[in-house]
Amino acid sequence: MSRKSQKIIIGSKNPVKINAVKNAFSAMFPDVVFSCEGVSAPSGVADQPMTAEETLLGAENRVSYAKTHFQADWYVAIEGGVDNFKYGPATFAYIVIDNKQHVQVGRSSNLPMPKVVYQALCEGEELGHVMDRLFNTENVKQKGGAMALLTNNLVTRESVYTMAITTALAPFVNQQLFNLEIG
Repeated sequence: MSRKSQKIIIGSKNPVKINAVKNAFSAMFPDVVFSCEGVSAPSGVADQPMTAEETLLGAENRVSYAKTHFQADWYVAIEGGVDNFKYGPATFAYIVIDNKQHVQVGRSSNLPMPKVVYQALCEGEELGHVMDRLFNTENVKQKGGAMALLTNNLVTRESVYTMAITTALAPFVNQQLFNLEIG
């Protein structure tokens, strides 16, 4: 018996994001073979989003661009950002998933951020660059990310994204419970 195949366009060429999408979709839909393609989709927000609202907008913009320029069954965007909450600064990501019939938004867990890191971001640096400098790493944003560096590699950027995508997919695999009209 051959398995159904579907295409996913991911609004980034970052291998961490592409792997997270492939892992989450493959786990949630084991009877489907997914081909995943990362594309350069502009976020329309700052390179380092500094609020939850700006972060979500970046993910929404990436999905919108992908839908306009590419043909696929699914469109996914992951936008990492930071915010200074009343309990302190933290980094997180928003996930937007669109299958042309339903759009679902998800969000990762928060990673508390040292104030020195947040201050550098407020001064215009990107999180990956700050972490590379502080931990003497190179291009950590395409590896374990700040998540890995600050958790002794117990959690990685990819594992956090995979979990956030997986939970955001819950309505698609439980369509009746969520009253989704999906063909």
